[in-house]
Amino acid sequence: MLQHGLMARLPTVLGTHDLPLAELCAARIDGELVAIDDGWAPIDEPDLPSLRAAVVALRVPRSLIIERRSAAWVHGALDAPPAIAQFCVPHHERIAAISDRRTHVREVTLSDGDVDDYRGARCTSVSRTAFDLLRDPSPVEGDTVAVVTRLLRGRPDVTEAVRLRLDSSRRMPHRARAVDRLDRASALATSSPGTPGAQATRGRSAVADAVDVVHRVDAAHGVEHAVEVGGVAHLEDEAAERESIGRGRDVRREDVHVMLREHASDV
Repeated sequence: MLQHGLMARLPTVLGTHDLPLAELCAARIDGELVAIDDGWAPIDEPDLPSLRAAVVALRVPRSLIIERRSAAWVHGALDAPPAIAQFCVPHHERIAAISDRRTHVREVTLSDGDVDDYRGARCTSVSRTAFDLLRDPSPVEGDTVAVVTRLLRGRPDVTEAVRLRLDSSRRMPHRARAVDRLDRASALATSSPGTPGAQATRGRSAVADAVDVVHRVDAAHGVEHAVEVGGVAHLEDEAAERESIGRGRDVRREDVHVMLREHASDV
């Protein structure tokens, strides 16, 4: 069991560089910690963007900026962190190549207000995250609209800011697709129930209903020197898990637990 004095001196999100893996696992078994992606957090820690940003930041040994789908998870628009964490770095901040297959880094141009700082863990703002996802040609179309819808829901100021940014970027690649996606996402955001507050406060109950995630990634990713102008976790069946536990047989894996609810349409 972790001593309270020791916990007071440790960061909110722990990694194996803070405590040995055996001690982290023991604390999880004792009900003191919950494993989230590559991190470990106190079971009663509020599920806030600052917590999620600290979790994603464990993936890299330097202060990169969390972006796109990873940023969407930080802001509550995804229920599980992407298997491949996405980061960016301003063009003027040169970095060495990162060989981690579960991490993707690119160089971008950022404007004032594009980055939020969560006690040292930097993440693109809600509006910048939506702007990046709308222009991203790689994700599945319907999934992108669904994620952006959750970013825009209850935030009409963000919708307006993103639309103004697209309108002022007439020669931007993939602009037509981005505008079409924004139109659909904003229409869904205004017609669907739910608020950012409801998304942010559901995390603690999600800890109690944590389901297992198994990552299988087979893609090499280094630093993508891309000019700014131009993974997915497999969810086990939570209902079947609960049914098995009800029959006295706990079949849950103990690989890694994440705070999420089962929303198949969003994952």
